[in-house]
Order: sequence, then C-alpha cells, then structure tokens
Amino acid sequence: MGSTDQSGPAGTPSAPVVRGGVVVRPGLFGLLAGAGRVTEVSAPAGSGKTVLLRSWIGEAGLAERAAWLPVQGEERDPQRFWLSVLGALRETAAGSKLVRPLTAAPDLDGWAVVERLLTDLGRLEDRIWLVIDDVHELHSDEAQRQLELLVMRAPTELRFVLATRHDLRLGLHRLRLEGELTEIRAADLRFTPHEERALYRAAGIHLSDSALGMLHDRTEGWAAGLRLAALSLAGRPDPDRFAAEFSGSERTVAEYLLAEVLEQQSEPARRLLLRTSVLDRVNGELADLLTGGSGGERVLQQLEQAGAFVTALDARRSWFRYHRMFADLLQLELRGTEPAELPGLHAAAARWYADHGDPVEAVRHAQAAEDWGLAARLLSDHWVGLGLGGLGATAYELLARFPAHVIAADAELAARMAGVELFHGSLAEAERYLTMAAQGLASVPAGRRERSQVILAVVRMRLARQRGDLPAVAEQAQRLLAPAGAAGSTRPVWGAGQAVGEDLRALALINLGIAEVWTARFDDADRHLEQGIALAHRIGRPFLEVTGLAHWAQLLSWRSFPLGAERSRQAIQLAGRHGWTDEPVVGVAHLALGVAMVTQGRLEEAEQALGQAERTLRTEVEPAAGMRLHYGRGMLEFVSGRPDAALDAFRTAERLAGRLVTEHTLARRLRSHLLQTLVRLGETQRVEQDLAEMGRPERDSGEMRNAIAALRLAQDDPKAATVALAPVLDGSVSLTNAHLWEVQAFWLEAIARDALAEVGAARRAVERALNLAQPEDLLYPFLFDPAPGLLERHRRHGTAHAALIPEILNALAGRQPTAPPGHERRTERGLTEPLSQSEIRVLHYLPTKLSAPEIADQLYLSVNTVKTHMRHVYDKLGVHRRHEAVEQARALGLLAQAARRP
Repeated sequence: MGSTDQSGPAGTPSAPVVRGGVVVRPGLFGLLAGAGRVTEVSAPAGSGKTVLLRSWIGEAGLAERAAWLPVQGEERDPQRFWLSVLGALRETAAGSKLVRPLTAAPDLDGWAVVERLLTDLGRLEDRIWLVIDDVHELHSDEAQRQLELLVMRAPTELRFVLATRHDLRLGLHRLRLEGELTEIRAADLRFTPHEERALYRAAGIHLSDSALGMLHDRTEGWAAGLRLAALSLAGRPDPDRFAAEFSGSERTVAEYLLAEVLEQQSEPARRLLLRTSVLDRVNGELADLLTGGSGGERVLQQLEQAGAFVTALDARRSWFRYHRMFADLLQLELRGTEPAELPGLHAAAARWYADHGDPVEAVRHAQAAEDWGLAARLLSDHWVGLGLGGLGATAYELLARFPAHVIAADAELAARMAGVELFHGSLAEAERYLTMAAQGLASVPAGRRERSQVILAVVRMRLARQRGDLPAVAEQAQRLLAPAGAAGSTRPVWGAGQAVGEDLRALALINLGIAEVWTARFDDADRHLEQGIALAHRIGRPFLEVTGLAHWAQLLSWRSFPLGAERSRQAIQLAGRHGWTDEPVVGVAHLALGVAMVTQGRLEEAEQALGQAERTLRTEVEPAAGMRLHYGRGMLEFVSGRPDAALDAFRTAERLAGRLVTEHTLARRLRSHLLQTLVRLGETQRVEQDLAEMGRPERDSGEMRNAIAALRLAQDDPKAATVALAPVLDGSVSLTNAHLWEVQAFWLEAIARDALAEVGAARRAVERALNLAQPEDLLYPFLFDPAPGLLERHRRHGTAHAALIPEILNALAGRQPTAPPGHERRTERGLTEPLSQSEIRVLHYLPTKLSAPEIADQLYLSVNTVKTHMRHVYDKLGVHRRHEAVEQARALGLLAQAARRP
C-alpha cells in the first residue's frame, strides 16, 4: 500500500491543516474510519503511529468510544496486560456498562479473562474501538495467543486497532483472506512534502523548496526524523545549510540529531535528560534525586511543552516518559559520557522506589545496579504482598533475573525459587531448593536469619499442603504463629523487635485452619479460620478472606449444611466483587455449596455449583478439596439414578485420597458410600470381601455399620441389618459431626423394621429420622435409600413432619432414571467427567475457524495431541461434532455466548 493520497477535490494538493503542532491527515483518518474489524498499523519506531491514532480519535470525536491501551515495555505479565485491557474498555461509554470490573489476584487465568470479556461484550450494540499501542512490547506468548483468540471471537461491533513496530504473529493472515484486515504500514505513514512544509511552518521554520526536497529525500518522510530536524532547525540563522548537511543512516541521523537537540537545551535540562534516561518514567522528585539539583518537575514540563519527546502520563503533568527511541539514544549517550555513574543512578532509583512503595521498580533498578543483596532483600521482603496483590507473575519474572550463583548463595532467594517450583508442580525441584535454602541459613546475617526461617516455614507449609501432609502444614503454621523465643519456634520476626507481618500471620492462620478442617480438628479449625478471616479483612487482603471463607464453609457444613451454604455464598459474592469468580479458591466455596444442595435434595442447584467447582478447582493445589469434589459428584450421581457414574466418581475420590500423606477426614465415609454403591449395583460378594479385609476398628465404625445394614437389606436379611445398626442407634458407636449419617441410620432401621412387619418400631424409627432431618431439610438419606411407600404410610397415620414428607416424595418423583447402557450420561449433569486444563485450552479454540493443525500451532502441540483432546471434549460433552461441542459448552457456561453479527 503506497502513501495515502491527501489531494484536494480536483487532484490538486490541499494545504494540510496543523492543530497543536500535529498535522491533520484526512486520508489516513478515512482509512481508519472505513477499516475492517482489525487494523494493523505496523511501522518502525518514530513513524508517527501513536500521534496518528490519537489525532484520529480526537478529530473523529471518538473519545468515549475508543479504549486506549499502551503496552508497557517488555510486558511479560499476562495478568497485568489483561487487567489493563479491561480497564481501558471500561473507560468507554459502552464498556462501562458491559465490562465487569476485575481485581488482580494470584494465578488469575488470562484464558478465563478472555472468556469473561467475550461474555460481557456479547451484548455490545454500539461500535467501540480497542486501540492497543506498542503491541510489539507484549513479550508473553500466552498473552499473545489469548489476544489472538479475542480478536477471532470478538463481536463485530468491537474493532481492533493494533500499533506495532513489526508484524504481529496473531493469525492476521486469515483476516486478510476474509477481507476483515486493514493494514497501514510505514509507506502510508510517510509524510508528503506538503505535510512536511506545513509541519516546519507551524514550528516557525521556512525552508526553500530545494532544502525541503533534500530533507524529504533523506528522511523519506520519517516522522521522528522530521520532528528531530524541526527541533534542530529552530532558531538557526541558515536552516537551508543545515538541511543540506543532514544525512546518513537512520542510527547515524538519530544520534546526530540527539546531539543537536541536546546542545540546544540548557545545561540543567541536558543533565536531567541524560541521568533520568535510566528510568521508564520520571517525576520531579526523582529527577532532582538523580541530578542532585532542584526544579526538575518544571524542567520536565517545559521539555514537554517544547515537544522534546517528553510526554506527560497524568492529567496533573507530574509523571513523564521519554519517547522510546529518544530514551534509547539518551542511554547510549550516558553510557558513552558517564558510564561509571550508571550503577549509582540505578541504586538511587532503587532506594527511592523502595521508600515510595513500588517494590517492583525498586528490585529492577537494584538488579540493574547489580546490587544483588539489595535486590534480594527487596524482593524477599515484598514477595508475599506481591503474590497476594495479584502480581505473582511479575515476582517470578524478577526472581528469574537473578544469576544462578546469586540464588544458590542466598537462602531467601532459594526458598522463593522453591515456591516457584511448587507453583509449577515440580515438587522434587522444590525440595532441592528448600535443601539449598536450609544449608544457606548459616551464612544469612544475624539480623535477617529469623526472617529467613519464616520464609522457609511458609514454603514448607505450601509444600506440605500440596502433598496432603496436613499435620506438617499445621506444624509449620504453628511455628509461624508461636511467640518469638518460644520453645521450638521459628521466632517469626522481620527484624529486631518486629512481630511477623500481618499478611503472613493471616496466611498462617488460614492454612492452619484448612489443615485442621481436613484432619477433623474442628474446634481448632473453627477458631483459626475465624481469626485468619477477620485479620485478612482488617488488613485489606480480600483474596485471603475469600480463601478462608471458602474452607470455613466446608467446616461449617459438617455442623450445619445451611450454615455452610450461607458461608459459601458469602465467599462467592466477595470473590465476585473483585472479579475472581473463576479463581480456583472460589471452586472450594462452590464445592461446599454444591454438597449442601445435594444433602437438601436441590439437585439442579447442586449440579450448577459442583459444575463450577469442577471447572475452577485445581486438585494439584487443593488435593484434599479435590477429593471432596469427586466425593460430592458421586453423591449427586447416586441420587440422580446413575450408580455407575457415582461409582466412578467415588473411586476417583479414593485415588486422590490415597495420594495424601495423612488420611482424609472423609476417607471412611467415602469408603462407606463406595460400598453402598456396589451394593446397589448388585456386587454384594465384593462388598463382603472388602468388609472381611477391613480392620476391626473401621468395620465397627458408625459409617461402616450403615453400609453393612444396606448390604443385609439387599441380601433380604433385615434382622441382621437391625443388629448392625443397634450400636449406632443407642449411641455406643459415636458419629462426630455426622448428622447426615445419623439420619441414614434411623432411616435404614425403619426400612428394616418395616420389612420385619414391626409396625410400631418402624414408625418410631421413621419419626426419629425425620426429626433429625427436619432442621436442615436433609432429604439426601431418603433419596439414597428410597422407600416412598413407607413414607406415604407414615404420613397417613399422622406425623409432626407433614411438610417434609411431601418434599421428599416430590424429590423422589422428579429423579431422572438411570441412563440405559451405551447412552451418554449428560442430560442432567452436563459433563460425564470434568475437562482437563489441556482440554479446556483446546475448547477455547473450537468456536474459531482454525483447523486442528492450526490449533496445534497456536498451542505448540502436535496435531495428534490436539485431535485426541478434541475427541475427549466431544465425549465428555456427549456430542459428536465440533459445532455441537461449541453449542453445548456455551449452554454449560464453559464458553461465552456467540457474539451478535449484523
């Protein structure tokens, strides 16, 4: 595409208009206005991309319809990028109504953010533009693939304008073939001689035609070169002579002009520009610090007004940045003139940022100064805060910049690396770094040794939690919380006389409470979770608060399912206010809610809650909760009339429980339900064998006695069933926090007595079961062992529970029958089993027009692997074709709804 024609009506060049020092370019404005769904503005640095787009938005009156997003330099954090995208879209009139707010959180999933954004914009009716400047700075491959997915699936009314220094690898060739891509390249952005003359005249520079022609030939209309030339020509007595001498390659020209521009500035301005070029952004205070002078803000404002490649970043004009190329050249000049000053400048900047609450920039400058000790201390001191503030990816990036020998010699950095390996699931590597950290403790200065021990305790707590070694979690948390100087304490202090930070205290309390939940230390868990949640709320750590509430809901469910459901909803609502609805920890809350709904016979609500938990919960991070998830799924499948599916879910839960170092609180109850499911499937001999191989204490437990009673009833031996149940009913075998099991015990007793024609005993047992079930509306035992005739007779003879019995009977009548062999079991539950993370990633691409090989290219997988994932997705959704999978996934909320097309 050649240079865009700016001619007047009869082909005669019209006089270009200059506003605010910017040449108005109607030809390019028209190209942008009539562009397809995606416009790519691709040209080298200094070609005028940003100025063009900003002036077009202003001239076209699109201020409220264009979302402007400049990508930060070398952006590698997908979370920060997507939060910026959402923030920019919310600044538009339409986006402010449709795009929900989202708060940073640890492990925020960019793929989930894209789906969320597609859902929000599905109702978009008015056209808006998402203008992303400096897309080439987006160095995260994952974020690029996510952006490509958004571009491919976005509604027609969302237009993209992407400005970059080089062509993007976003699959734009497909849009080109479909006629939906508009491209503006360097040739289109080149200034014409008429535009150049208008630019120089606006700057008060008058050149002869020959001088203008020479400048045009040598700059080839390059915007930055022309701007630099205009700055250098200003005030010269013989501008034509300067223009004639202006020549050389782009780098040579840029360096020459830099010297010419700098020489035109005052000495304080030159010193400020050079010494602050080490910063990505600068304010007056920083400028004064690095120059040793004063009045830096005033100088910066003057430079901006003069158009000296200094741009204000805020409305108050207190923060500024330099044009990228200008900053690069300033740094080149600084390295050539004052190389010895660089470490000191970076070190001073690091201290300033540390003192002003910007640990990320502080660490970066300490690393640039190669002050590894300062960088390590700063990163370690702020590690927890960065993680809890949703900047985990940034913290990992900073850690990765340390040389290997520095990490090996620093106990705290080694411990942090162990945490990174845990995040990636590399438990063996985590152990290696923990060993390295422990060995390095002796070399830690005395003033920080106690803090290093705290860091080790935190990482060990995480390792123990991922292994399911719950007593070890409790041990590390207790050591963190023990008073300094107590026997066996890690002395959790930050420094002389300072108690452990409140972030870590809240984290330790909540982790300790979680460990106690899954090891049946319910009273302790209740106390610690309540304390941790209250502290998290007080110090403004909502993510920790959600984490505590989600696990507290699980604990409270064992005492009262309605109370647990209430706490679950509280956690879900709090997460929703921060945009964390798809975070794994929220899956724990959905899990507790789903199980509560199962126990109350509210099966549709249970399916919805458990389905959300299955989509978000990460079993590798929450193995104990993962076991509970499959257990809850099995419970729902059983009372939905699908015992085969229930058995599969129970066995998956059993396998997960087997991976835990400590026996899960629910392990015995899970085995009882598994045996009862086998009984329902007619495998009574298998159950007899399993019971015979079981240890006496477990076989005599209340949960197993319920299973034995179910077995004897299936064997038509109700008398033996009553014998098995007797110790449970008379209280000689206790069931702690197991009201659901007590209801089942009395209900099984009623069924057995009814079979023995012991009418009075049967009625008493039914009434006792209903008495226990009534306060929480526990329908589950009556659905698990259905006997509607017995309930009908009991109601006719009179009962205090005339309202509860119809609820049970209605639930029994509405239950779906077992699916016939070979039929996909998906009418009620949606998925035959949860999708894996890899399958979910492939699912995201199914609504696009990409073929399997193209999807493989996007995900860096083999074609066969992608096809295998697609087959698994189809099977789990119960469909046979790609379009059916997309429709079903949308119906289940796994994909955003299709965007409206005009």
